[in-house]
Amino acid sequence: MAQIDRHAPGSFCWIELATSDQNAAKQFYQPLFGWTANDFPMGPGEFYTMFQIEGCDAAAAYTINAQMREQGVPPHWMLYIAAASADETAGKAAKAGGKVVAGPFDVMDFGRMAVIQDPAGATFSVWEPKSHKGTRVTGVPGTMCWADLSTPDPAGASAFYKDVFGWEFTTGQDDYLHIKNGEAFIGGIPPAAHRNPHAPPHWMTYFTVADCDASAAQAKSTGANLYMGPMTIEKVGRMAVAADPQGAVFALFQPLPHQ
Repeated sequence: MAQIDRHAPGSFCWIELATSDQNAAKQFYQPLFGWTANDFPMGPGEFYTMFQIEGCDAAAAYTINAQMREQGVPPHWMLYIAAASADETAGKAAKAGGKVVAGPFDVMDFGRMAVIQDPAGATFSVWEPKSHKGTRVTGVPGTMCWADLSTPDPAGASAFYKDVFGWEFTTGQDDYLHIKNGEAFIGGIPPAAHRNPHAPPHWMTYFTVADCDASAAQAKSTGANLYMGPMTIEKVGRMAVAADPQGAVFALFQPLPHQ
């Protein structure tokens, strides 16, 4: 198990579930990913769930509040991207054609953040860490390992994220764009022709599993809807896409064993 001390700016640093049923979500994800859950009070009748692997923070969850429900916000996994300055990054995003939906604002002494929509409408958060650095573990089942951006405009998205985070993009098989942050490949943008035209632009997070088929079957047996797979990506691994019982979409990924 590799522990993470810090996340480089521009890397995916945290993943947070907004759900309509927090207790049900805990019952679904804990056995699926081997997580333990610790609840922290947020206010009257509200709590924040921190999911951990061997004592290391891996993800979190909270219940969608009344205001979010009125705005039609569905259950979803929110992807956080590390930033040296949430304010500067939000400014870059606005200048590049994005929309600052919330913030920047302080989250107690944990960090400073902003919620942003890219020009096509995909939402993400930026995180300037203070006491909370983000995910603290990687490379084992139950950890975030990748993220894909579903967008109708890959070229426009590439330009936006390059301006905001300095990402580089390389074209792979079938015009899939690989996202490179510094020296690390962290995610990708599938070609627009492969996306569901009825789905809004969005980021989808992948979680590492030891056995994609077994995890997909387990997820389905506990109420998930399987949207894709399990399927093999040649020379990469095996994957599936599912929605949890409340509707939040995520992906499972089993990497090919190292030769």
